[in-house]
Amino acid sequence: MSADDQAFLDALNSVPRHVQRYSNDIANYVEDHVDRVARTLRDTLASADWLPESARPRPVARAPAPSPVTALPGGVYARVQAWVLKNKVFTTAIVAGVGASVYMVQRRKANYNKKRRAKRGTNGARLEVVVISGSMNEPLVRSLALDLERRGFIVFIVCDDVQEELRVQSEGRSDIRPLVINVSTSKLGHDGVERFAQFLQTPQHAFDTARAHYLQFTALIVIPTLTYPNSPVATLSPIDIQDVINTRLLHPILLTQAFLPLLSAPTSQHHHAHPPPQPKLLLLTPAIISSLNPPFHAPESIVSAGLKSFTATLSAELAPLNVPLTHFEMGSFDTNPMVPKNQLATLSGHSAEARTWSDDAREAYGGNFMRVADSAVEKRSKGSNLRELHNAVFDEMAKTGWRAGGTVMVGRGARLYSFVGAWAPRGLVGWMMGVRRVERPASGVSVSSTGGSDVDLEAGHSEGEYVSVQPGDDKEKR
Repeated sequence: MSADDQAFLDALNSVPRHVQRYSNDIANYVEDHVDRVARTLRDTLASADWLPESARPRPVARAPAPSPVTALPGGVYARVQAWVLKNKVFTTAIVAGVGASVYMVQRRKANYNKKRRAKRGTNGARLEVVVISGSMNEPLVRSLALDLERRGFIVFIVCDDVQEELRVQSEGRSDIRPLVINVSTSKLGHDGVERFAQFLQTPQHAFDTARAHYLQFTALIVIPTLTYPNSPVATLSPIDIQDVINTRLLHPILLTQAFLPLLSAPTSQHHHAHPPPQPKLLLLTPAIISSLNPPFHAPESIVSAGLKSFTATLSAELAPLNVPLTHFEMGSFDTNPMVPKNQLATLSGHSAEARTWSDDAREAYGGNFMRVADSAVEKRSKGSNLRELHNAVFDEMAKTGWRAGGTVMVGRGARLYSFVGAWAPRGLVGWMMGVRRVERPASGVSVSSTGGSDVDLEAGHSEGEYVSVQPGDDKEKR
């Protein structure tokens, strides 16, 4: 049998099936139509008034339509969905907040892990130079210097004497070098900076057969001493005040002044394939105490306020010269990996210092002094990782154009305490630190003069002293 014959027989066999299907469809359609007509006719005759009741057909009882039943939430998902539909605005705010938080966390994580390296020459030689003004005995200064050296910078530490120079050399790092600059006089300071400028203009060789290259001055980082004496103003000696002003305020200002000609000098393209960016000036100061201005911290508050005003004024002067100045307001950092702290030793030191005061000073300030020393602000529990400061300093040195300069807050508590100090009442800040009113009995206070006579403030004046009154004074008083 050929293929055509087989196809013809298959077509004939399928005819009965098609005929049966079409016949069933037509029969079902006709049946449904007849049923609808019969129901309509029955309902019409059942409601007709012209037919006697005995002749009327009985209406067919129909099943009642199912009543809509509100479905009760059967699970947590259903309840959450119902709450979301009911509170659309609040849900939108929550979703937007969570999304922004996730974005900020991811962005911060990516920025935290970003690779940061200094520029190098084609032969791998270090090109960028950073000068740090600070003591290597400070954990923060030492940590920052080691980090910049690991990133590929040549780091110079400003030294005033031989002891500091030996301390820098004891690190055993060939790219962490001492830079002797004495700013006690203007001439010595400018001579030291001039020697450093000549060093930058001298060709350098990474190794004997390497091609000569020139170093690039990237930034001057000024970090005043971060430790201050804590004491009431009444017990501060003139020597302590003078030392704080000279070492924490005057020295950074004089050093910055000595470097200003080098910072503001136009960069030359003579020794570089591309003109290097203008050197930057970075000033790092603590922000917590200067924001709150708590009692018994007058030296740190005075120095921080003075440096802040100096930075604002100098920034306005350097802006037309395209010299970026950045002020880092630092919170608390975890310096335990560098130098362990001993809180009990600190408290005992405060107690020993209070015992050196006079009886009147101990009675007036002793209790509040110890409570402030034991407060949360003074303890400064574990702060941010020092890597946050390292990254912030590197990013600021890498900025160019209008983005460079300004104020940068870094470290735990920097922004929070700045907000609290600006908006919280002064009395509330003192109360949170443990300051309480001192009730003292009214009694005469004896003040020893240089001549040895005692003055009773209640009696008016001491024995052996007199008050001179001019003849016209009595008339003027009357």
